[in-house]
Amino acid sequence: MRSFIYILCIMSLSIFNGSGCRSQERNEHLIDRQPWAAGRFYPGDPSELKAKLKEMFSMAKPRSVNSVVAIICPHAGYEYSGIVAASSFNQVDPDKAYDNVFVIGSSHHVSFMGASVYNAGDYITPLGKVKVNTELANQLIKSNAVFTFQKDAEQYEHTVEVQVPFLQYYLKKSFKLVPIILGTQSEQSCKKIAQLLKPYLLKGNNLFVFSTDFSHYPAYNDAKANDKRTCDAILSNSVDAFSKILKDNASREISDLATSCCGWTSITTLLYMTSDDPSFTYTPVMYQNSGDSKNGDRSQVVGYWSVAVSHKISEKKEETGYSFNDKDKMEMLSIARSTLEQNIKQHKKPVFDTAGFSPALKVHAGAFVTLTEGGQLRGCIGRFTADEPLYDVIIEMAIAAATQDERFPQVEPTEVDNIKIEISVLTPMKKINSIGEIVLGKHGIYIRKGHMAGTFLPQVAKETGWTKEEFLGHCARDKAGIGWDGWKTADIYTYEAIVFSESEFSGHKKK
Repeated sequence: MRSFIYILCIMSLSIFNGSGCRSQERNEHLIDRQPWAAGRFYPGDPSELKAKLKEMFSMAKPRSVNSVVAIICPHAGYEYSGIVAASSFNQVDPDKAYDNVFVIGSSHHVSFMGASVYNAGDYITPLGKVKVNTELANQLIKSNAVFTFQKDAEQYEHTVEVQVPFLQYYLKKSFKLVPIILGTQSEQSCKKIAQLLKPYLLKGNNLFVFSTDFSHYPAYNDAKANDKRTCDAILSNSVDAFSKILKDNASREISDLATSCCGWTSITTLLYMTSDDPSFTYTPVMYQNSGDSKNGDRSQVVGYWSVAVSHKISEKKEETGYSFNDKDKMEMLSIARSTLEQNIKQHKKPVFDTAGFSPALKVHAGAFVTLTEGGQLRGCIGRFTADEPLYDVIIEMAIAAATQDERFPQVEPTEVDNIKIEISVLTPMKKINSIGEIVLGKHGIYIRKGHMAGTFLPQVAKETGWTKEEFLGHCARDKAGIGWDGWKTADIYTYEAIVFSESEFSGHKKK
């Protein structure tokens, strides 16, 4: 097993290159970096790669953190660490226009002073070309001798490359890549690199991806315990705590433990960028190790953590809530009503003139559309996040509620006039650590255990009069399919909803 995982995440430094020769400020002959890890760590065929990415994101943890500026992401073969990696990227806003994405990883093959910044061309993967910000790369190299370009650092390295297909698949808007590979084994060099990169973390629309796996080769349970200690140290946002736990883990003489964090220099650099600033918050998202995969050998594993780093100052700039006046609500209900009538009665999707829509209808938010007939549920479908404006979500969910809710037959044209419409606009989900955080009537819940998941909107608690335990039990058993007590060992998320219906607005139906 060790040899197979070793192929997926090679962690030894076998060649020392101390020359530190620097590139020119601008390379005269740019040569795009061709993929090396394709066909080794991830599928080399574009169709297979897209299918694999789709599968991994479908199984990943949903977004639970706002204002994410950096993520910690594994870099092993997709078959082993891909779901955890997708969970990291899921915490990022896919609709945000990032100027640059810095992908930082520690070298697995060559050792050299400082960090190598790729400035020789663009990055190629089976999904196409990603533009490298060579101008910024050259600025970094020119700014300080700690940055160079080391051709050997890229030749057989996967730590940065494996992250790029995730970015290509997940981000909706174009971005420029800044690939950085750390060759240093010095904390002081990491500190210097952090000082030079931190301004890019604090200003502009930049995202940082720090690439690392955790423990290498202990048994399954030893890895879980070891990786939790390592992750807890990272969550403390302290370089000293992280350095101490790495030494402590090594001193425990855990059988077959080769390293607690193969990208420790990358994580040290991240912590030096954030540790003196309380506005940064670290949130654990998901843990697995290679023993959790279908082909995994639990006698010797590699560990993977997904961690999100958010910035409170950035959060103040983001839309953290929604406010709708009566005109906005009536407009959304009118959109849903027109959609229902045209789709069911005329079998077409309506086209709206969006020029007059208020900004509130153009925010990107999740929403549910609920249909009732004679006071009884007739259909209810929604989504928690959205890649498109709210009015588009309402159009899609109105059609889905009428035609795709498997609990009911499709709505017939003769029913449309008797159906009442209710809309629930959702705030982003938040993972909770205790059910004491749930406020009945205020919070909806989303319960997830493995591949099973289910949700109840906030109004369900009011309508049923259930206790909190009944609310959780019914959701776990009836919606998630994990049994009445399944919520006790599941991940639980809360969200809020702004709920409004046609019954609130007399004569609102739009014929």
